Amino acid sequence: MTVTDCGEPAHEGPDTGGSESATRAGTTRVVADAAALLVVPAVLLAVFTLPESTKRAAAFSYTEPTLPTAFTAHYVHLTVPHLVGNVVGFALLASVAYGLSLLAGRRRLFFAAAATFLLAFPFVLSGLNLAVPRNAIGYGFSGVNMAFFGYIAVVLPLAIDERFGVGWRRYAPGQFFVSIAYIALIALPVSVVSAGVGVASVAFALPYGREAVRDRAETRGRAAARDRDASPKRGRGDGHEPPRVTLRRILSRPGCGELVAVAVVVLLAYPFIGFPTVSATGPRVNVYVHFLGYALAFIVVHVSLLADRDETTWRDLPAAP
Repeated sequence: MTVTDCGEPAHEGPDTGGSESATRAGTTRVVADAAALLVVPAVLLAVFTLPESTKRAAAFSYTEPTLPTAFTAHYVHLTVPHLVGNVVGFALLASVAYGLSLLAGRRRLFFAAAATFLLAFPFVLSGLNLAVPRNAIGYGFSGVNMAFFGYIAVVLPLAIDERFGVGWRRYAPGQFFVSIAYIALIALPVSVVSAGVGVASVAFALPYGREAVRDRAETRGRAAARDRDASPKRGRGDGHEPPRVTLRRILSRPGCGELVAVAVVVLLAYPFIGFPTVSATGPRVNVYVHFLGYALAFIVVHVSLLADRDETTWRDLPAAP
């Protein structure tokens, strides 16, 4: 018996060698993809070795903004801790995002999104930064890292849906507003403003949640009706109900369960890094651009999936036999 990813049996019978060649091809593809992703930290390290005057000239000045620095600023770091934090953050977020994309059969979506985050988002984030006037310069890769975080938030439910048929992707809009409440709780000091943001976000999420629950119930009802029509001799309670998808079942899948668990931990824990509590005396972290990176990525990826109604644009093509 050969085995596919997540421990799912593929077929019984003698091994013809096709699965071995497919495994080698898959391993080669993953290695090539990893090499492509390693270009990003290599660029960050190379830029860090430039003279400090050159790096400061490449930072984004809010009082004298230019189009070139709107892009280059996101690849500039002036201190070792800042550089190491962003390189480690990218390695974690990009690897989890890539793994979930493979699980969901959306490798093409991952690389299209990654190219957008790396090449287009710097201009967008810098431009939107001008909405908050200040006499300062901006630099660092954190905003782009948060875009990969937003990607994970969209693709994790999609991967579980694809692998287990849970239908969690329906909850994405509600999930987005709940995440805003969670981020406000972490980043903003306890006040009327933070409480108002949290309550408003949850209030926006509730209608989407109710709609998703109703759609899921209708889908399950139609599926049950089709099963009854296909098997008229089966009655209710005959033991042929599809097994319920539980957290235990998900985590029991070798490889798949660990990846899902790590992704959930990242979603819950990384906001404490990306959205440190705003303080007048603490380090000047641009929480605003971090949120922009997360929110824009979430919306762009979610809308891209919605627009792909026949699921042919981003779904990976099956390997040739």
